[in-house]
Amino acid sequence: MNTIRWTKWSWVWLAIALVVAPACGIYTFKDVSIPAEIKTVKVNFIENKARLVNPRLSPALTDKLQQKIVSQTKLIRTNNEDADWVISGAISDYSISTSGLSAQQASTNRLTVVVQISLRDNKINKTTEYSVNKSFDFSASKTLQQAESELGDELIRGVTDEIFNRLFSNW
Repeated sequence: MNTIRWTKWSWVWLAIALVVAPACGIYTFKDVSIPAEIKTVKVNFIENKARLVNPRLSPALTDKLQQKIVSQTKLIRTNNEDADWVISGAISDYSISTSGLSAQQASTNRLTVVVQISLRDNKINKTTEYSVNKSFDFSASKTLQQAESELGDELIRGVTDEIFNRLFSNW
């Protein structure tokens, strides 16, 4: 009788651990879902079409996405338009909003980056569109330039991870 009860509780604790562990950074999902017939990929330059432009963001996102695809997938990067998959994108929004108030004054601001991504599958002649967004909070006492400097690689890595997960992890 105790064995059955232990088994039930074991499953409950396992389920809780699987839910809590990723939030703690202990376990990461690295499931990459790519059809076996897909061998090559071309990543076009991610354009910046946002009203507010960070001139370093487009080239940094493009480079980081290319590096991540090469290092974490079996795909071979090419510059040919006839690649099995062609990824294109544009930063459509780069904006700041107030996200926190203290004593009726802004205490926290939020930088939001939205990227429109297009995945053209040349094997089946189909294009899929995605919208990816990532937000970053920073102190309202800082200027945008100070926040960008402080966020540094976290901004590029965070947006790149969101794009990668959307394209390859079926999340």
